[in-house]
Amino acid sequence: MSKNFLAILLILISIFAGSTMGVLIKFAQNDVSIYIAAFFRFLIGFIFIFPYILKTKFKVYKTSNILIHIIRSALNFPAMLLTFSALMLIPYEKISALNFLVPFFVTILAVLFLKEKIRIYRISALFIGFIGMMIILRPGIINISLGIQMVLVASFFWSVIIILTKQLTNKDSSITILVYMYTFMTLLTLTTAIIFWEIPTINSLIYLSLAALVGTISHISINHAFKLVEVSMTQPFSFIGLIVASLYGYFLFDESPDIYTWLGAIIIFIGITIITIREMQLNKELVRANVNISQ
Repeated sequence: MSKNFLAILLILISIFAGSTMGVLIKFAQNDVSIYIAAFFRFLIGFIFIFPYILKTKFKVYKTSNILIHIIRSALNFPAMLLTFSALMLIPYEKISALNFLVPFFVTILAVLFLKEKIRIYRISALFIGFIGMMIILRPGIINISLGIQMVLVASFFWSVIIILTKQLTNKDSSITILVYMYTFMTLLTLTTAIIFWEIPTINSLIYLSLAALVGTISHISINHAFKLVEVSMTQPFSFIGLIVASLYGYFLFDESPDIYTWLGAIIIFIGITIITIREMQLNKELVRANVNISQ
């Protein structure tokens, strides 16, 4: 399996798991506040990975990037609360569509701070995805409600977090990044949970436990994908989240996507297909080049 293909597979797993986590959090918040949901989501997630921490005798915490880990968690905290709050204010599908701003923020930040090259096919894929997003959102129709404002601010935070995660992957393993995030986020969410404390219901604990599980899978997958490929290559695939969110919205929340949503999704998929094929072609070209050199 090529490095690019594995990265694409991990990205798709992360998207599906992340979308599923959002649904579970939305269900849980019918019974508890966002502060309790956030705390238990990370506490349970930390419990899941704690046996591995013990197995490594806490060596998994070894890092030379502690400051970046702290900054990353400090940004993740408000981004998560804003997103969780928006889940209760606007349709899930709308949140997914607005999160499409993240790839554009990330692409720009990756060029500015990571010095990555943005090849023409990546630009084309993002441009096609942008057209698809515009068809879905139809500018001028959307009201800039509080929920939308929350998602817009959170999208910028997520973009910076992705850049920081990519920097961390240069030296730290995927699991080390995850362990630090879960450790710091559990502590941060505990502070607000104490202030707004309420006893969660059995149903909400079940939803939050499942959310912690799929959320952990999502984070590990995307962290490892960042170790394999450049950040800008991963971003066009986030558009698939719209299709997943639309299906969840239709079957679970009685949110019926209109023809524009599906038309936009098809256009987005075309952009994703372009970048996938081109990345696979590049990998084959590199292999042939290496063979020629060795002969």
